[in-house]
Amino acid sequence: MEFKPRFFQDSKQSFFLFGPRGTGKSTWLKQHLGDVPFIDLLAPEVYRAYSAKPERLREVTEAQKPGKTIVINEIQKFPQLLDVVHQLMEQHAGWRFVLTGSSARKLKRSGVDLLAGRAVVKTMHPFMAAELGETFSLEEALQIGMLPLVNDARSPKEAINAYVAVYLREEVQMEGLVRNIGAFSRFLESASLSHGAVLNISNIARDSQVERKTVEGYVSILEDLLLAFRIPVFTKRTKRRLSSHPKFYYFDSGVFRSVRPAGPLDAPQEIEGAALEGLVAQHLRAWNAYRGDVCKLYFWRTKSGNEVDFVIYGQDTFCAIETKNTTKIHPKMLNGLLAFKNDYPEAELCLLYRGKERLKIKNVLCLPCDEFLKNLTPQKPV
Repeated sequence: MEFKPRFFQDSKQSFFLFGPRGTGKSTWLKQHLGDVPFIDLLAPEVYRAYSAKPERLREVTEAQKPGKTIVINEIQKFPQLLDVVHQLMEQHAGWRFVLTGSSARKLKRSGVDLLAGRAVVKTMHPFMAAELGETFSLEEALQIGMLPLVNDARSPKEAINAYVAVYLREEVQMEGLVRNIGAFSRFLESASLSHGAVLNISNIARDSQVERKTVEGYVSILEDLLLAFRIPVFTKRTKRRLSSHPKFYYFDSGVFRSVRPAGPLDAPQEIEGAALEGLVAQHLRAWNAYRGDVCKLYFWRTKSGNEVDFVIYGQDTFCAIETKNTTKIHPKMLNGLLAFKNDYPEAELCLLYRGKERLKIKNVLCLPCDEFLKNLTPQKPV
């Protein structure tokens, strides 16, 4: 496997490193930290050893020189180890702990709060286009996504198709997060119809043949497993009646494509458009995370129908971005951005499309989407 440099930056202190399976957390740690104790709780024999004797961690740690880093991989598999980590941090300041996790569910209440102030929380995301450089292909990214696990596979299409099934088996089924795996599988497909749109819980409940409260629980499971996220409506200094519900996205365009039903009644253009918007969304999330979460990501939609896909708001950033799965720009495509500009004259406007030319129409900068993604790095503003 060829190692590709990532934008993710190390921390001088202990930290949690969250990210879905396959985003490259372990690869990055082994590449950058070198020969350090690596306690992999995914390995059955390691899990058995530490679950039977959690204080083993103390023995391993105290055998290391002061200043040494100790990695515990997939800490959510055995959260009780955090008690030992906490004690070691309290008693000795000489070691640094890196605690990785692909699920925040078991750590929500006790884990992260337990180490608050002693361990920062960082996240790793799928590849950004700029990390892949010239090997990035927008067309491939829309089909197979940006997961390192998938991109490095011999057969990326088979890998992405297996990815959700692995999550279902290892994270959902084995952890006992849902009683009916069949209903959850139907939910995954139904939720994919809301990718890049407001999540309609009632419709999904009907399609999945489960109760509304069950669907709400399923959505929480997806978010806890870091497989999906929602972005809220931008409401600062609002002058209009706005939509009140957040938009929903799977965390990776390839994951979305793998669960999205496709048949005679499913328009390819509609699926491709949702995949493109999701690809931009995951890039903006990664860009913001690697910059230290200095901005917030929103969308904007009025009751009258004007909409902007993304609003990026921070101390030195205020930008509205619209994505269009088209090679030609029609004036009406700018209506949402122009309405937003009317309410927020301070905002910069940008439209991303599938064409090849940089254009400026009615003071809206129109950029080829692949050019925008390739140039999006944490070192630069949007």
